[in-house]
Amino acid sequence: MKLWGGRFEKDTAKLVEDFHSSISFDQRLYKHDIAGSIAHAKMLERIGVLTEEESEQIVNGLKGILEDIEQGKVQFRVDAEDIHMNIELLLTERIGATGKKLHTGRSRNDQVALDLRLFLREEIDNIKDLLVELIDTLLELSTKHLETWMPGYTHLQKAQPITLAHHLTAYVQMFLRDLGRLKDTRKRLNVSPLGSGALAATTFPLQREFVAAELGFDGVSYNSLDGVSDRDFALEFLAAASILAMHLSRLCEELIIWSSGEFAFVTIDDAYATGSSIMPQKKNPDVAELVRGKTGRVYGNLVTLLTVMKGLPLAYNKDMQEDKECVFDTVDTVKKSLLVMEPMLATMQVNAKVMEQEAKRGFTNATDLADYLVKKNIPFREAHALVGKLVLECSARGCSLEDLTLAELKQVSPVFEQDLYKAISLENCIKKRNIIGGPAPETVEQTIQKSKEVLETLKW
Repeated sequence: MKLWGGRFEKDTAKLVEDFHSSISFDQRLYKHDIAGSIAHAKMLERIGVLTEEESEQIVNGLKGILEDIEQGKVQFRVDAEDIHMNIELLLTERIGATGKKLHTGRSRNDQVALDLRLFLREEIDNIKDLLVELIDTLLELSTKHLETWMPGYTHLQKAQPITLAHHLTAYVQMFLRDLGRLKDTRKRLNVSPLGSGALAATTFPLQREFVAAELGFDGVSYNSLDGVSDRDFALEFLAAASILAMHLSRLCEELIIWSSGEFAFVTIDDAYATGSSIMPQKKNPDVAELVRGKTGRVYGNLVTLLTVMKGLPLAYNKDMQEDKECVFDTVDTVKKSLLVMEPMLATMQVNAKVMEQEAKRGFTNATDLADYLVKKNIPFREAHALVGKLVLECSARGCSLEDLTLAELKQVSPVFEQDLYKAISLENCIKKRNIIGGPAPETVEQTIQKSKEVLETLKW
């Protein structure tokens, strides 16, 4: 008989049992459910609902169940619906009627809200560790490539010369923001809803703060309706994860482009590439492509839960059972993506000479030539037009701006002097951009140091 079956005259239809049951996926909350139940049992002893002997019996029984689950000795029952009722049934089978006292003063509604918070808190910590490793790797690569020149792009067209370090530290800034979002999410979710009951708390004098402290929460929720029906913490995690996945996808897109024969900026290590079943020559950046592709499912999980929650009246509704698979899948997808990204970056070969050659092409020093004229008191718009004409002429002749003779340049403007060639050299174009945020090696070195300091403040 169901634990809630007293009011019913008929058994649940088998079809409904299968449709209704969540044990196939929420069983992964077993650790968190047991941890919550142990804290709840200790509290029930403190308020006199359980004797010391009963509390000890329940706690030991739950610890035994935890051990058996982790050793693969437990077969969960679909007819018990979910992880909460499965564990309660197992407990009652093992210790008898005392197990039936555990659910005093709580509901599955506040129980599942507690479990999901505990699960997400743990997984956010795991994701944080992986993200910190990725940031550390990017900072290490940046330090190695402070003077690896490369073209910067807008519209995927060569724009101005930068360094690989400058490019990589742009992603460091993105991932630092992701870390900050995860830290903020963790702070807001670290509130215990246990004691909210089904929706209207309970008449038992529960010591909610004791349970919260036992479970490492910073405090308790202050409205029982909100305590059981809030999934903002899950949505906030999914939103933060979506932005993180987007940043991973952008970086992967660059690696995919850079590793192509047309660019050849980097070579992906064989361990993080695959071949073709028909074309012997192929080496495909499949790992990067998969990370890019999996971003879509992370987005989908966010939209799914937003849609589930958008029309729900207070308090708990069965629709909210759909929260867990979204969260579980996002956690798994983001962790797997981070796990492969860090070693793929750490092992890739940077083809610095190719990058430098390409930085010298495409008139990436055109802006510097315009700036040269501005420093000779020519208005920027006029300088822009003059350099534009020079680029047009060079394009027709198949040469670069530095290939033009001083005499040819003076025909365009008499202010040109021999010093212009140094002004528009690749190295000068980069090293002179030394203001905060610029690509000059000394500036990027400062950015790396600042990023390390920020990283320390974002850890917990």
